[in-house]
Amino acid sequence: MKIAQIAPLYESVPPFLYGGTERVVAHLTDALVELGHDVTLFAANGSRTCATLVAARDQALRLDCTPLKSELASHLNLLYELRHRAAEFDVLHFHIDLLHFPFFEDMAHKVLTTLHGRLDIKDLDGTYSRWPAYPLVSISQHQRQPLPCANWIDTIYHGLSQSSLTFQPRPGAYLAFLGRISPEKRPDRAISIARAAGLPLKMAAKIDTADREYFEQQIRPLLTLPGIEFIGEIGDGDKAEFLGNARALLFPIDWPEPFGLVMIEAMACGTPVIAWRCGSVPEVLDHGVTGFIINSEHEAVLATRQVLELDRQVIRDVFDRRFSAKVMAQRYVDLYRTLTDRV
Repeated sequence: MKIAQIAPLYESVPPFLYGGTERVVAHLTDALVELGHDVTLFAANGSRTCATLVAARDQALRLDCTPLKSELASHLNLLYELRHRAAEFDVLHFHIDLLHFPFFEDMAHKVLTTLHGRLDIKDLDGTYSRWPAYPLVSISQHQRQPLPCANWIDTIYHGLSQSSLTFQPRPGAYLAFLGRISPEKRPDRAISIARAAGLPLKMAAKIDTADREYFEQQIRPLLTLPGIEFIGEIGDGDKAEFLGNARALLFPIDWPEPFGLVMIEAMACGTPVIAWRCGSVPEVLDHGVTGFIINSEHEAVLATRQVLELDRQVIRDVFDRRFSAKVMAQRYVDLYRTLTDRV
């Protein structure tokens, strides 16, 4: 099949540091190529892929230090290019939310849209009702709840290349927090859990401009506490060591997480996850197998000891079976064929 993958332009594909959607698109694109498909990736220049790359912008928006730039204009230019080349492809697979909806209505039958973000946002319900012809893919069942009447055709969990993160059979002595410093990710809760458990905590996290004040006022004072080490933002090259050498990953979120890529990154290393019962967590984690789903800091502290009883090889095996890029790509290929068979 001739498949177009359309990524957001905020990060390269994959991102050099933090980034979820573009990382998933990278693993999906390469896995589709490995399955023998002719794939073209529309993404920011600097992306690395096995597919044919169409550079829709000279660099990723986050890497561009130009003080004034238009995210909207960048994506409209991408859509203009794609619109003129749409006939070349059997399937157009979008990962840019709903920005393309007004431009591809006449070919909605060959357009697939994976939604990567939270959907409990004002105005979305009416917008998805206005364009009901577009088939949609959710990344968890929980993600769908705010839009139950949208044109959902499947839920496909994220996947990663099986060679992207190295399995580590022995647990380390510290807890890990990986992601973004923001109120909904609850780094303060991670610090509290580690302190109560008497274990060191290593934090590898991005600080967005929007969250800078929260970091300075709420989190920075906690980083001086004994046993708390703030590493900052890390890329893929450092994740295997960071996650693999941890006793467990703390995922103490306080928002409707659509998926939580870091959970399967930890699982790929054999590292169990201690996660709040929130959003997609019960779909991704197998309680008592790949980690523990908890409801309180007290339960989390207990889980920091219980994780030592889990089999890290079993955790990696679950990752291979449920969350590999190959599994994800094959699920999408089945959907692509369903779309093209309708024509």
